[in-house]
Amino acid sequence: MADLSKSETRTTEAVEVDVSSLTPGMSLVVNWHGQPVVVRNRTEKEMMDSQAVNLADLNDPIARNANLPADAPATDVNRATPGKEAWMVMVQVCTHSGCIPLGQQGDFGGWLCPCHGSQYDTAGRIRKGPAPENMAVPVYQFVSDTKIRIG
Repeated sequence: MADLSKSETRTTEAVEVDVSSLTPGMSLVVNWHGQPVVVRNRTEKEMMDSQAVNLADLNDPIARNANLPADAPATDVNRATPGKEAWMVMVQVCTHSGCIPLGQQGDFGGWLCPCHGSQYDTAGRIRKGPAPENMAVPVYQFVSDTKIRIG
């Protein structure tokens, strides 16, 4: 019989991230469940550009936000937290082959996967290339104005 206690503990582990030093335009990456999770404080321009995107232009119309219903549309607001729209929290893994995209690069100013050319916008939505889905938004919450709990 398999010992499930380790995997059960792993799925409930949370990471608290102090974001007090992140001014608009800055990011940090933390390790959560063995995966890189990027926390980005977006600029006003990044938010405006992302909000202006027509949903029909998106390769993946689903938000992929674990904090919302599975069928939530991939609007900019649905990729963030209400009242904290400047903050993006997502698993920084390309949904094509599991590579690690580079931040603030590519045609859309978001993330560019150097391996096969997938490009994500500033909300982590796939816009160009072979990746089939938007980058995943994990369960997270703001526990204060300067701390985020992921998981």
